[in-house]
Formats: sequence, structure tokens, C-alpha cells
Amino acid sequence: MFIDKAKIFVKAGNGGNGSISFRREKYIAAGGPDGGDGGNGGNIVFKVDLGMTTLMDFKYKRKYTAQNGMDGSKRRRKGKKGDDVVLMVPEGTIIRDKESNRIIADMSDPDKDVVVARGGNGGWGNAHFATAVRQTPNFAKNGQPGDEREIILELKLLADVGLVGFPNVGKSTILSQTTKADPKIANYHFTTLEPNLGVVDLGAHRSFVLADIPGIIEGASEGVGLGHEFLRHIERTRILIHVVDVSGVEGRNPIEDFDIINNELAAYDMELEERPQIIAANKTDIIQDESVYDEFMAEMEKRGYTVIPVSAATAKGVDELMNKTYEELSKLPPIRVFEPEMNLEEEEYIDTSSPGFEITRDNDVFVISGSWIEAVGGSVNFSDQESLQYFQRALLRRGVIEALIERGIQEGQIVRIGDLEFEFVF
Repeated sequence: MFIDKAKIFVKAGNGGNGSISFRREKYIAAGGPDGGDGGNGGNIVFKVDLGMTTLMDFKYKRKYTAQNGMDGSKRRRKGKKGDDVVLMVPEGTIIRDKESNRIIADMSDPDKDVVVARGGNGGWGNAHFATAVRQTPNFAKNGQPGDEREIILELKLLADVGLVGFPNVGKSTILSQTTKADPKIANYHFTTLEPNLGVVDLGAHRSFVLADIPGIIEGASEGVGLGHEFLRHIERTRILIHVVDVSGVEGRNPIEDFDIINNELAAYDMELEERPQIIAANKTDIIQDESVYDEFMAEMEKRGYTVIPVSAATAKGVDELMNKTYEELSKLPPIRVFEPEMNLEEEEYIDTSSPGFEITRDNDVFVISGSWIEAVGGSVNFSDQESLQYFQRALLRRGVIEALIERGIQEGQIVRIGDLEFEFVF
């Protein structure tokens, strides 16, 4: 089954917690802190598998979670990093962030790996908090949570040339005549139910990749028929071969058919309207009305298009069509690669524009939530005075105390952070 779109959830591993430990050795009366740091959480990584042609693997499994980092331990031993989860996708897969619909990566380079969710950093052990004044810190930092997001995978075929046109106009026959592809061919509409790829080899090191896109009909850009499902596969193509049935066998007007398809391409993506086209006037061996054919040829010439009369069934004109296509391709830039619209480098994981906390009211209780405050609150040892003092200084530096006062908190009122509740003292 050909699957070219999938939605999945990815969760990177959480960082391990820092350790609270003190040296306990013979003949050393009061050893110092030696708690190790937690290990970083595992990442979610995407790689290209040149052997894959579909996103079928993501149809049934839609949640992927990387391993958490291990906690630190005594003797400054750092916890083990969580294992990464590596997901393989076909070449040409676009990765989008579902919430913003922005492109995270275009998996068109087999040698490039992409991290879409980075594991949380491990927390510091208590050895980090020792100072000349505070020699026995009885607290450590918890690990940071790993990134998580819903992402959309879209496969956009890597083809130089796309065959477009109404159903049953001969696109699959042209593909079978020019490549080693073996598409299903029959004399009824929608024979092709999924895109087919083939390599056109013209000899003398001249070749290109040709894609047969399932038939587009009027309204395809709005979801009518099958074309809407596969229009994405011509977004990368550098040139289109527009196959038109000029025989008149089905009583259709080839000029109207040509305009309908181009209108659908433009409605789907305005850039496709400007994509170079070569017209394959097909089924010239069974023309029913010469006047219709002559009118079509004259109209296309007036519009400035290159038209190659062909008979895909007998292979007449097909070589000329392929040679002309290669000639035009040689003048065009490489296959389109979509530029990322989100920067997921490590330094960008922290949103410096956000305070990292939010204050709300639950009756008389002041509730503080947010990634930063929950991470700090989880690190506090409320039975240790030094840990409490460290916590209070962190709240002061971040502006939490000031924000609580602005919200009207009074001394003795209850503050809640996650599962922790304590009286406000200032």
C-alpha cells in the first residue's frame, strides 16, 4: 500500500536527575559532596532510507518515545545518556510541525540526519553547589524534560519530470514506453491509483526521473477525485509533460481539458502555474476530428507552448518527446529542496522571550505553572535550609516573587507548584 502522508507524536527522553551524595570513606571524617550529574535524554532522529518508497511504517505506530537519561550517582558518576530513537523515512519526505504547519526539515539528503526532538539535559548533582560557605549542599537539580511535538510527514517524490493530465490520456503508457517501470495500464479512468516512478535513459549519460501522477480532474485542488491526494508529488518537478488526448474519441475538447488541469495546478500551488510545460498531444493515431486537433495545435502555438504529437500506443514521437524534455531540463536549476522554516538547534529550544512561569488563582491559592518553575520546584529539598534558600534566590532572580506581589499575594497565603504547596514568606 502506498502511504505518502502520516501524523505521529514524538517525545524525546527526559534528562536524569542529579544525585545527592557525600563521600563516605574510611579515615575521612567529613567527606564533601560527590553527587554526579544525570545523563541527557535520548533524541528523536530522522534518517533517509533509500530503499523505502512509502510511509507505511507510520500508519499503525504513531507514538515514538526516546529513552530517559539515567540519574547521577555517588563519586561524581554521571548517569548514562538515554538511547536515541532513529526513524527511517523515504528520500523526499517533508517533516512539518503540526501546530504551526512549518517545515522542520526536507529529508532529501541521504547523508544528513535531522533531530526533531532533543532530549532534556541531565540535572546537576550536589557536587556543583558546594562553595566555601555552603560545604554540604543537600540538594541537586532534576533533569529537564525532553521535547515533544506532533509532526506531519509528507512524501514528495524526487522526480525531475511529472506527467500530468486527465485520467486515461496515456500517461502510464508513456511511462512504460520510456522507462523500466511497469504501471498498470487499461482503458478505463483511474487505472493509476498511486504515483509511479521511472528513469528515462537516453544514453550518453543523459537521463532523468519521470513520475506518472494519478489523473487529475476538475476540482482536484479541492479534494475531488484522486488528484488531490497526489498533487504534492509534482511540487519538486522541474518540468511537466502535459499529456492531452487529442483524438476526440471521448468527445472531449482538448483545449478545455488543458485549461482545466492548469487551473487545478494553480489552485493547488501558485508556483505550479509557472512550471515549464511540454505538451504531449497523444492518441494521434486514432484522431476522430482533424479540425479539433488543428484548432488545439494552433491555440497551443499561439500561447507559446512546445507541442510534440505522439502516439503512446505505437511509440510514435515518444523519443522526440523525451529528447526535447531532456534538452529543456538542462536549462533549469536542480530539483527543488524545501528550506526549513523552524530552527531546532539546541540553543533555540529555550524561549528567552518567555518568563518560564504563569501565575493563576485557585480560590485563595496562587498556582505557579510553567516549564522553568516546575523544573526548579522539583529540585527543592524542603527539609534542607540551604536548598530552600537556593530556591528562594532562584525565584527572586526570575521575577516570580515580584509577580506574586503584583498579583496581590499576602504573607502566609498558600503557593502551589505542581504537587508542592507552601506558605508565602517574604
